[in-house]
Amino acid sequence: MWLQVEHVTTFSYDEPITDAYTELRLTPQESGGQRRSAFRIDVSPTHVRVLSYIDHFGNEVRHFNVLEPHDRLVVTTASGVYTPARFESDRRLSLLERHDYLQPTSYASAVDSAALGASPPNGVSTRERAHALSNAVAEALTYETGATDVHTTGLEALELGRGVCQDFAHILIGLCRREGIPARYVSGYLFDPDAAGAQAASHAWVDAFSEEDGWISLDPTHRREQDEHYVRVGVGRDYADVPPTRGVYRGNATEELAVTVRVIAS
Repeated sequence: MWLQVEHVTTFSYDEPITDAYTELRLTPQESGGQRRSAFRIDVSPTHVRVLSYIDHFGNEVRHFNVLEPHDRLVVTTASGVYTPARFESDRRLSLLERHDYLQPTSYASAVDSAALGASPPNGVSTRERAHALSNAVAEALTYETGATDVHTTGLEALELGRGVCQDFAHILIGLCRREGIPARYVSGYLFDPDAAGAQAASHAWVDAFSEEDGWISLDPTHRREQDEHYVRVGVGRDYADVPPTRGVYRGNATEELAVTVRVIAS
């Protein structure tokens, strides 16, 4: 499927700031069968030089500086992406990657499946175990916008019993790692024909590693594997490795962030 994605981020300040440095992890990946036909960044109202680098996890990071005083900045990224019917994983996992994706983090602490009132089945494949854990998360958590925020950990969301896709992903990662299954956080977009256009939003899900199948891409929020409706942008140990935007600035101003996402089939 060919999808068009527009992501608009507006930074507003209650007084002018200077020396602002911003990183963007909004570039769709070219891996797993996904291909990018176009990618564009517009920064308004100022003209800046946008640079890029590849981070430790293989994500493409765009970054820029705004040195002059400003109280508003709008960053628009537009992408054309081909998404495969199913995530096409390689079957390699380096020792460093295995270490990274088995260690608990502040967002994705180890979670005992007993805390969800479920146990992964024994004597079955890693894929079946991962699916069982994903379904357990879906049973334990109610999706509720606004119940948590970007700082909420998986354990906090589990205690609340409510959360959003980021929380579902962190809990599943904690479960997988506790069971000895390497797992990583995936950031991106989900195309929903019933919520397309301005109703679209960023999304998060999980890759779990199997020696037999490689990475298995699971969405516990929707109880399914990644398919052509998903656009992959970044991977990491948890949300902290792949925030859409990150930056610092000089000044005492308070920042307000507004984001709109538009995903349409082309």
